[in-house]
Amino acid sequence: MSSLLNVLVAVAVVALIAARQLKPQRVTADGHRWLVLPVILVVVALREPGLLDSRELSLSALLLGAELVVGLLMGAGWARTSRIWTERDGSVWSRGTKATAGVWVAGIALRLGLMGLGALIGVHQGSGALLLALAASVLVRRGMLVWWARAGRPSYGDGVAAAPWKDRV
Repeated sequence: MSSLLNVLVAVAVVALIAARQLKPQRVTADGHRWLVLPVILVVVALREPGLLDSRELSLSALLLGAELVVGLLMGAGWARTSRIWTERDGSVWSRGTKATAGVWVAGIALRLGLMGLGALIGVHQGSGALLLALAASVLVRRGMLVWWARAGRPSYGDGVAAAPWKDRV
């Protein structure tokens, strides 16, 4: 796949994720469906040649590592700023907040800064780094929300503490 196509895939995924964050969405801890999108992004990123610049391997690896750290931190910040609650029926829901949008803006600014730094020092960065960081963000955020949903920590939508889980008859 071309770099342009990878960037378009990343933009489409970001747009999809951002649009979904504007609406409440159910957090399900069932199965591993929440792993599908990050796995697809990783596969697409690793298939792209030039993930690391062969001329500047160590600097390229350092920038890739920084990109992944930013992705992990962005995913954690994204999860921490999401509102999460349990409805009376026991289902867990989440929705992004204004602070979540701030995390997105800060993460994108940091990524653009890393791209600019790479261009400044002459290190070519392929679009695979962007896709890997996006996969890390999605994986961390979703993993944290699923973990909190399983732990039973969310409150009810009206601020009442969540009732302990009970067996269904």
